[in-house]
Amino acid sequence: MTGFHRILVGAVALLMGWGAYAQAPGTTAATSAATAAITPTTTPVTTPVTTPVTTPVTTPAVTLAAFLVPPDSSIPAGPQGVAIKEGKRLLTETKLRLPDHVGNGLHCTSCHLNAGTTAGAAPLVGLWGVFPEYRSRPGKLISLAERINDCFERSMNGKPLHYASDEMINILAYVQWLSIGVPTGQSVKGRGFGAIDAQLKPDAKHGSQVFADKCASCHAANGLGLKNPTGGYVFPPLWGDDSFNDGAGMARTFTAAAFVKYNMPLGLGGTLTDQQAIDVAEFFTHQPRPVYAGKELDWSKGGKPKDARN
Repeated sequence: MTGFHRILVGAVALLMGWGAYAQAPGTTAATSAATAAITPTTTPVTTPVTTPVTTPVTTPAVTLAAFLVPPDSSIPAGPQGVAIKEGKRLLTETKLRLPDHVGNGLHCTSCHLNAGTTAGAAPLVGLWGVFPEYRSRPGKLISLAERINDCFERSMNGKPLHYASDEMINILAYVQWLSIGVPTGQSVKGRGFGAIDAQLKPDAKHGSQVFADKCASCHAANGLGLKNPTGGYVFPPLWGDDSFNDGAGMARTFTAAAFVKYNMPLGLGGTLTDQQAIDVAEFFTHQPRPVYAGKELDWSKGGKPKDARN
């Protein structure tokens, strides 16, 4: 190969990107060019690194229905209206009208204030459409009638109503009427009790002082309530034989504290601090009261709160 040919082959190799072959040690320019002519061009293949795209999982906000109490003028005429009115009387005069089912001196409205129409005081408004509902205490789905009987056995320290009795039907009719306009499956704003700081440590000793300062004028210094000369109580007992038993929700410190915080002293709800409410609740809930037989079965499937009485 002449010098001219060598230069020409080298130039072609460089133009084609194969200059390395023309200069490879131990080869002639001719063999480099020949090798380049039959060797395919290879481009390194790289697998792109992709970062997984994750979509944030968000929990839908719970929509609460407005808290609206229907006017009495909306009670219909006829049997339905009669049942609604009688249901209300059963709740406000429970001991008087259902003596065989109430084992203490309370009425349903001792806790469900103003016939179940006060937000933050265990209102009955809107309950019709949220049952059946899972409850962790029994560990199962229960009906509204079952929830009502739960109160009779615990808060009233009494006996359950027959599910098909007139009394149960009338109470259910009242709750249904109170729930007019509330979408099925939606809870209302103000259901149950208000929020309380459950991280605070209860102090029963301080609670006894809060009781003396804020509660004794109505519920008596001994906690046994103020009796009505005509029967029943003007202000209910917070402990003793005529109070709720230890299986009731109100016998739990933080549940009672949430009620107290927003509703007591009567007419002055919201004036106690969380700590005051928790301390006074710790004090009065642990005073002597009836024992609920069967409380050892509560929360048998988990979810037991730290203030449970079993």
